[in-house]
Amino acid sequence: MEGSVEAPENREGSTTTYNEKETQPSEAGQEVETRTQDDKTGSVRDPYLVSWEGHDDTGCPRGLRKLTKWSITLIISAGAFNTTCASSIYTSTYEQIERDLNCSHELAIAGLSLYVMGLGIGPMFLAPLSEFYGRRPIYITSFACYILSLIPCAAANNITTLLVGRLLGGVAGSAFLSVAGGTVGDMFEKGELGLPMMVFTASPISGPAIGPLIGGFINQYTNWRWTWYVMIIWSVIQWALLCIVPETYNPVLLQRKAATIRRETGDDRYYAPYDRREDGILKTVLISCKRPFQLLAFEPMLLALCTFTALLLGILYIFFQAFAIIFRGTYGFTLSQLGLSFLGLFMGLTLGVLTDPLWRRAYDRLVERRDGQSIPEFRLVPGILGGVLVPIGIFWFGYTTYPSVHWIVPIIGSAVFGTGMLLVYSSVFAFLVDCYPLYAASAMAANSFTRSCFAAGFPLFSTQMYHTLGNQNATLILALLAVVMAPFPYIFFKHGEKLRKYSRYARS
Repeated sequence: MEGSVEAPENREGSTTTYNEKETQPSEAGQEVETRTQDDKTGSVRDPYLVSWEGHDDTGCPRGLRKLTKWSITLIISAGAFNTTCASSIYTSTYEQIERDLNCSHELAIAGLSLYVMGLGIGPMFLAPLSEFYGRRPIYITSFACYILSLIPCAAANNITTLLVGRLLGGVAGSAFLSVAGGTVGDMFEKGELGLPMMVFTASPISGPAIGPLIGGFINQYTNWRWTWYVMIIWSVIQWALLCIVPETYNPVLLQRKAATIRRETGDDRYYAPYDRREDGILKTVLISCKRPFQLLAFEPMLLALCTFTALLLGILYIFFQAFAIIFRGTYGFTLSQLGLSFLGLFMGLTLGVLTDPLWRRAYDRLVERRDGQSIPEFRLVPGILGGVLVPIGIFWFGYTTYPSVHWIVPIIGSAVFGTGMLLVYSSVFAFLVDCYPLYAASAMAANSFTRSCFAAGFPLFSTQMYHTLGNQNATLILALLAVVMAPFPYIFFKHGEKLRKYSRYARS
């Protein structure tokens, strides 16, 4: 392999090659150096440091077959879809829960807010735990806990039991928002990462759009507990699929490779980079909890973009109450028909995914104009259009919700909003990972936390807002907030490179 050196004979008597220079960012934000060759003399400094011999090396995740990579991507994307679908499928149970558990409408809505808050809390400790144990154990363990959390929801005889189950379910299900994106990055090269990452990005956003559709049919024709029975059956099948997903986290795989070499050769000098790390689990978790807030405090670009994506998710969760008020109150929809009204959002999200080839070509042209050099700001191009489409879609939706206007018109407006939301999300996620490569996990955790705060808080006042201000004025406020945030992708596309020079965390 070009750019490699030969180490002493391995256990089979042949030679093992090691990469000339390879660095692996850790989840705690530290860079682990795995250089084995002196750049000036070409001499081997540490022949016992184990790394991949290239993508053809057995165990290297980027050497997996394309079909295997996509199968893994679709399985973890389905897991993200499942756990976020569970957030909104709950909104179809409000009427029956208020009656059967004798609680207020606001207390019933709290079950939605607590679940979403759990989705924001979980990544703080699940991401660093995946650094020590790998991604696969986190998937299997956390999703098993997620399934267990569905049981008290199905069997609840009081609202307290239901609310506790919802909070625990959100925490357990959040693994797919904090860890799964890393699995996709483990397997695909940077140049081919766009489409699989967009598919994964669409999954946790599509889940809330499909949840009311499924829940609407369940709760119109049977008892609300069947909502959870269906989720349990679905989740058990999903858990079985997760059990066949292999480990893809490079540092853990290299640890296993080094252990195998030591065992087969009897030579304890072979080691992987993570065998020499000094931070323990507690310190790593504390760093993981602290650094996202440091990034939000000291990185204006990250704060602005996280606030934009948080606002969009908050608006999406407001729509769960707004759609019920508008389509049941104005158009007389049944509960199942109300669920179908969310298909506009879903189709808009799907359309956003299908535009990926356009953005890939635009990205390639920008790189070509810069003589082959890529900068993080190029990732924001889809978000510029998305920032325009989002307020257009909200205005369209809000000002066509009159009885004299056919119901399909506001649904089309929600589709425009969905497309814009997907474009903003995919561009912001890609930008954060590219802009903060050593702190990508913390940047995504900061984004997840801010999004969850907005999504948990907005539904608590949405019903009162729409009843007090009316459908049009309430939606106008949301549209104006989106207008204020819309310029940020363009501003950072134009000036982000200059701003990064003053950053203590961003890639310079």
